[in-house]
Amino acid sequence: MSSVVDNQQQPIHNAAMDEDEEVLITADQLNSVAAAQASTSAVDGAAKSDKPDFAPLSAKDLQTKRNELRRIRVPPHRFSPLKADWLKIYSPIVEYLKLQIRMNPKTRMIEIRSCAETEDVGAIQKAADFVRAYCMGFTAEDSLALLRMEDLFLETFEVKDVKTLNGDHLSRAIGRIAGKDGKTKFTIENTTKTRIVLADSKIHILGTYQNIKIARDAVCNLILGSPPGKVYSNLRTLSSRMKERF
Repeated sequence: MSSVVDNQQQPIHNAAMDEDEEVLITADQLNSVAAAQASTSAVDGAAKSDKPDFAPLSAKDLQTKRNELRRIRVPPHRFSPLKADWLKIYSPIVEYLKLQIRMNPKTRMIEIRSCAETEDVGAIQKAADFVRAYCMGFTAEDSLALLRMEDLFLETFEVKDVKTLNGDHLSRAIGRIAGKDGKTKFTIENTTKTRIVLADSKIHILGTYQNIKIARDAVCNLILGSPPGKVYSNLRTLSSRMKERF
């Protein structure tokens, strides 16, 4: 019986040995795999080297050979203040932005032009926004923030865009926005960290996008007839929320 069992187990053992021999990898096979990997990496390196490698362009390389020009019209009521503050206007534009600027008294326009020394591509647009803010009625110090900060914007709208008012109703709406001795306007500015200019029926706001939205909502509520006390309470609530957020 033992001889029969041995004869039956022998084929199974031989089959297992055959499977082990098939799984084993010889040294020749390892060498061939390494050679194949080296050849593929060499092909990939050659393909990568064939691609062009361009260095990043500098700000001067992005500029066109043609000088850009901006013209900003000066309103009649801002011509005299512009003469007094001309040193504050052209100094940062020439020294900081490396631009050329001049005042044309015949056309009553300020002309700004780029030159070979201009380094920033967007410098001429920053200078135009700076001068435009001053012409709207903002002080030179407040307008200078447009050159130093990137996230400041200007927004302009009229009282009639919110509600159609004429005569004394329009005057009362403007008076509600300003308040006694400008108290309401200063409160909105200090709470929302913006600057507001009331130019007849036009309202100009300078600040960040979120702060402009808060100030505009407060001004619109005053135009629609909300009492200043209610607007103050809403601003206090918003300011406390902003302090908690930041």
